Amino acid sequence: MGTSADSRDSRRAGPAHCAKHVETSPACSAHDSHLVIIPSYNSGPKLLETVREARRYWAPVWVVIDGSTDGSRLAVEALAKEDPEIAIFALPHNQGKGAAILHGLRSAEAAGYSHVLTMDGDGQHPANAIPNFIAESIANPDALILGRPIFDASAPRIRVLGRKLSNWWTRVETLWTASFDSLFGFRVYPVAELRRVLEQSRWMRRFDFDAEAAVRLCWRGCRPISLPAPVQYFLPHEGGISHFRYVRDNLLLTWMHVRLVMCSLVRLPALAARRLKSSPR
Repeated sequence: MGTSADSRDSRRAGPAHCAKHVETSPACSAHDSHLVIIPSYNSGPKLLETVREARRYWAPVWVVIDGSTDGSRLAVEALAKEDPEIAIFALPHNQGKGAAILHGLRSAEAAGYSHVLTMDGDGQHPANAIPNFIAESIANPDALILGRPIFDASAPRIRVLGRKLSNWWTRVETLWTASFDSLFGFRVYPVAELRRVLEQSRWMRRFDFDAEAAVRLCWRGCRPISLPAPVQYFLPHEGGISHFRYVRDNLLLTWMHVRLVMCSLVRLPALAARRLKSSPR
């Protein structure tokens, strides 16, 4: 996986101090341990809007173009030429969200960052929540900070119901020691821990990334902390784009949960001990 030749020496964006353009979180200039990573595959015009919004609240912002063919990269490259706190990485072909994030993680770790906030490039995630999520991560550096989506009327009902089913399975896989939204990608991860989890598995590269990464990090002892985050779905005429395919991706999620349940069986003693330890006395 290669770094874009025109990412303008993206490592100069990290470790970086928060730029003068950041509107909120006055304390963010004191922290160069966190950055924002936005993986993107054919996100359309929403990608540029997302990057602009993310830069209002944090710096640096890194964009990993996952083999996009829709030209959305060009507008972000133009923005990056004016803003040294934006770096662009380009993968030669589409490899999936997890693969794009892994590419960003390796570069972030090499640049000295300890945590990354991930958000999708389609405009659904709340950029104005970035400072609060990172502040929570700074206060709890060993934790996994997860968004708990607050849906409005734009959310497809079938997606909401499917999410509830996936959430139930992740509770089973963690023996009810963790409760979180399994599919919402607005999160703050410890870089080294997530990189190890990804490198130890050939899975977690596509739509199975969010759920499996969270479960495996919980198995490794990362404490999940959930914070509310509003999510907005956009219709096609509003620029909304979805790459979710109901048959293909539901089969992928089903296989993922089968694997995780099987793997959780060998972890039952440790999970049971953790649950007993966390139970109120």
